[in-house]
Amino acid sequence: MTLSPVQVYWLIIPLVVAISLVYSASRHESWRRIWWHSFRLCVWIMGILIAATAVLLLINTQV
Repeated sequence: MTLSPVQVYWLIIPLVVAISLVYSASRHESWRRIWWHSFRLCVWIMGILIAATAVLLLINTQV
């Protein structure tokens, strides 16, 4: 099964969620703090990925 390039980007979302949950669970013991820290970390990671993608697309279209 071959995924199109656009479909591959949907796999980033569960990966970011899993990474942020594991990282948050290794830092905190309270479930409330784990969920809150995980949510904030997801937002940070996704924001950085979106910004980097936007910059690369901008550079790529400046030909």
